Amino acid sequence: MLKSEKYPHPLSQANFPQLNEDEGGLNLGQVGAVLRRRLLLIGGTTALVATAAVLKAETDPPVYQGSFDILTKPVTGEDKVIANIPQAINGAENVAPPESTKEVQTTITVLRSPRVLNPIVEKLQAQYPDMTYDLLVYYLTITSPKQNILNIQYTSSDQKLVSDVLKLLADSYLQYSLQERQADVEQAIKFVDTQKQPLEKSLKYWQDQLRNLRLDNNLIEPSQKAQELSSQLSTLRQQRIENRVQLEQMVASYEELQRELAQAPGERAGNSLLSDNARYQKILDQIQAADIAVKQQSAVFTDENPTMVTLQQKKEYLLPLLAQEEARVQKDYQSRIQQLSARDRSLDEKITNVYSEIRKLATISRNYDNIQRELQISNAALTQFTTKQQSLQIEKSQKQQPWLLLDPTLTKVNEPLAISDSAKRNLALGGLLGLLLGVGTALVVDKLSNIFYSSQELKDATRLPLLGIVPLRKELEMVTKDNFGKGVQNSDGASFFEVFRSLYTNILLLGSDTPIRSLVISSAVQGDGKSTVATQLAQAAAAMGQRVLLVDANLRAPSLHNRVGLMNIQGLTDVISQDLDWHNVIEPSPLEDNMFVMAAGPIPPDSVRLLASQKMHNLMEELQVSFDLVIYDTPPLLGFADAYLLAANTDGLVLVAGLGKLKRTALQQALEQIQMSGTPLLGLIANKSKDAAPVSYQYYQQYYRQSISGEKATLDTVSSNGHSTGMASTLSKSQHR
Repeated sequence: MLKSEKYPHPLSQANFPQLNEDEGGLNLGQVGAVLRRRLLLIGGTTALVATAAVLKAETDPPVYQGSFDILTKPVTGEDKVIANIPQAINGAENVAPPESTKEVQTTITVLRSPRVLNPIVEKLQAQYPDMTYDLLVYYLTITSPKQNILNIQYTSSDQKLVSDVLKLLADSYLQYSLQERQADVEQAIKFVDTQKQPLEKSLKYWQDQLRNLRLDNNLIEPSQKAQELSSQLSTLRQQRIENRVQLEQMVASYEELQRELAQAPGERAGNSLLSDNARYQKILDQIQAADIAVKQQSAVFTDENPTMVTLQQKKEYLLPLLAQEEARVQKDYQSRIQQLSARDRSLDEKITNVYSEIRKLATISRNYDNIQRELQISNAALTQFTTKQQSLQIEKSQKQQPWLLLDPTLTKVNEPLAISDSAKRNLALGGLLGLLLGVGTALVVDKLSNIFYSSQELKDATRLPLLGIVPLRKELEMVTKDNFGKGVQNSDGASFFEVFRSLYTNILLLGSDTPIRSLVISSAVQGDGKSTVATQLAQAAAAMGQRVLLVDANLRAPSLHNRVGLMNIQGLTDVISQDLDWHNVIEPSPLEDNMFVMAAGPIPPDSVRLLASQKMHNLMEELQVSFDLVIYDTPPLLGFADAYLLAANTDGLVLVAGLGKLKRTALQQALEQIQMSGTPLLGLIANKSKDAAPVSYQYYQQYYRQSISGEKATLDTVSSNGHSTGMASTLSKSQHR
């Protein structure tokens, strides 16, 4: 077998593609394509619905419509008075900003609610028994064309009913506005009364707390007490500093006195401490005078002389007095030092007590501030609510309606709608409804058709390789020698032929390791254009230098010989059944030099038996060895086994899908049969595509026209020089290829 193992087809894998509604669904791009395909259906539906709407408007009785406008934010005399009261709901500082869209819609919803309209319905039912809330609200329209303006419209075929309804609506809406304002004020008053009670209790509680704090701590203001303690502390500190200075001076003097007393009496004469004591100095002077007298008399008298004895006694008498005076001075210093030390201790104790009072005062001050703050908050809140209550009481006394009717006479009720206006309106509404209905119908019809219309739908649904997209060319579906030559001579035919060159290139790229030498071209059902694709692909491969054999293996309904301009005298049937040499059966194609065709020959009674024979197998091996590419055109896949038998001996099967004709169910069945048979599937070809031509083809057409113009000019020049025959023949052959 020639089946190549290097090209396993995607259907042999576990992820076999399944066509389902999700994969076949419409995206935005597909919706646009559907609308373009169903323009006639959409236009017809739109025209039908619009015409019916206009006819209905022409036959309907006259319709009357009345309307009036209401100003929802007027400034009345009462409002001007209330505006000067800051705590009023409608006060100057509480003026509400312009109504937002949500607020307007809320107001309109309330005005259309049963709570407002049911009383009107009850009044109308006395004269119009058939009137109900649903009927009233159905023909009632409320809009806000401008800021703070409500437009109320009512439509009916009964002119008097319109007038009665509008009058009742106007009275009801104006009364509603007054009731709403008073209800808001009453609700605010009730809220203020509810909030005042806890505020009064809170204020009394904090007043008691403040009184108890002052009584318990014997103070009026903590700040004043703090200033007193601060001044007292500063005075005590200064006194302690001065006392300690005196104490240090006194201790230093006492120590200096002790050092002086340790000296001899004669050495104390110049001492500053004892010299300041007059009594001590007088005794010391007397002792010194006695010493001088003793020394003076000792030169005359002896120590036993009464004079000397008297002088010695006088001196001895004076020395105890001097010692007593020294002791008295020391005691005086000691007493003063003790006094200064005691005063220093007393000052320390007083300073400590002041510090203790200051720390205690800090806690008291914090509690005092908290009480004052809570008291201030409660007092301010109570004052505000009291003021608010008084303002609300004044505002409650207003009796003027907040809303203002801009047209008290309601003269617009007497003017009926013109029939032409109703027709125009019905035409617009009918056209819009018809358009929506037409679009919906188009989408449903297109969905129910279950047909592939674009290559993208085919690719998304199958998830298989898309080898090429062949544009729709009806004039090339039956290609012959004559009409193809004419077709290629223009740029459109050249760009169309370029599609098959690209298709053959994509097929070559599938066999990067082992080239693809043979393939079967088939389709799911008849009419997908597989024979046209096979012919064009063979010609494109031949034009690219390949030696190509196109075999008409459709032994049930052969047609390739007509497409290439040959006779179906002998063919594949004769080679297999009569053992003819295939070299004598194949014919060169008139379309391309390297292209050969094997016609189908006579139609056999059992084509499957021939295609499944060993002779057919051997023939396919010989043909694949003898040609660069062998293309087999076969019957459709559904209902016939021909393509599966041939594909098993080739490098794979190429499936052609005719866009605009192929149904999803047919393709699904074909793919399932391909999977079950194990046939290698190389990919899909989207045929008869109506998508826009790629930019590359448009550029190719422009380039081709320029090339043709240049070559014609060259031919004319050469012909004038007498050398046109050979070159014209060469150019014609080049264009033909």
